[in-house]
Amino acid sequence: MNLLFIADPLATFKTYKDSTYAMMVEAARRGHGLCAMLAGDLAWSGGKTSGKVVGRMQAIMLTGSDPWFGAGESEWRDLASFDAVIMRTDPPFDQAYLYATWLLEMAERQGARVFNRPQALRDYNEKLAIARFPQFIAPTLVSGDAALIRAFLAEQGDIVVKPLNAMGGSGIFRLRPDDPNLGAILETVTRNGAETIMAQRYLPEIKNGDKRILVIDGEAVPYCLARIPAEGETRGNLAAGGTGVARPLTERDWGIARALGPHLQAAGLLLVGLDVIGDCLTEVNVTSPTCFQEITQQTGFDVAAMFLDALESRVRGLA
Repeated sequence: MNLLFIADPLATFKTYKDSTYAMMVEAARRGHGLCAMLAGDLAWSGGKTSGKVVGRMQAIMLTGSDPWFGAGESEWRDLASFDAVIMRTDPPFDQAYLYATWLLEMAERQGARVFNRPQALRDYNEKLAIARFPQFIAPTLVSGDAALIRAFLAEQGDIVVKPLNAMGGSGIFRLRPDDPNLGAILETVTRNGAETIMAQRYLPEIKNGDKRILVIDGEAVPYCLARIPAEGETRGNLAAGGTGVARPLTERDWGIARALGPHLQAAGLLLVGLDVIGDCLTEVNVTSPTCFQEITQQTGFDVAAMFLDALESRVRGLA
């Protein structure tokens, strides 16, 4: 197959832990051709005809050394000419990201096979998507109204607030009713009421880790990565200094994954990262789920191979 990865700049990859890199290595091992591009290099041109979506991209070759890749000359190519287009651009899910999903959806109509599906990337906001599965979540409020958030805090006694469009633990605060900075924090995170945020009851089980459960084509990887907060830190995210420990899925983890799997698969979400704290689902990550390498290195389970198996199967099914 010929694969196109739409990702962040390759030179910024931390190859020892990057999941997109793990996908590329497994794809190359199987003999698939690789190209890469930035989401900002998508383009559409049309007039009297329906037009087409193209991208300015480079063929890449993995070197196994430093630098880890070699790249050919940049060229404009039709996205529909690839067997699969893999969208792996990191959040924030801002206006530029939204435009990219629209262009990718146009490319789909012209025959491109895009994973995850652009419509699903829009429909499944990584924070708000938990509302589809209320039986698995902790008490939650979504609002930009400071009075509502204060009332929710008074009811719950201990909450976390977070933006709806970020990743890696960015912008997350833990709040208690007696916090002297409560007003200033709410003004900051809501931008004085202009920004809608999510508030959730604080889950003390975070001390045992914020579990990342990977679901590939509706099926769960049998191990999660529990991201354990650093001393004095509320957030378990690896980007916030957390430590990742791979563990087998618990019965509750399997229950959540099996309940969500068919819905995610039907929506066109080939790869999803569920975040679970204790027994509660806290996020549904669809843009660029990670933790492939950490799980594989600690357990021997080849996550990238499972992903490529699913991708190849999907492509065969769409041929």
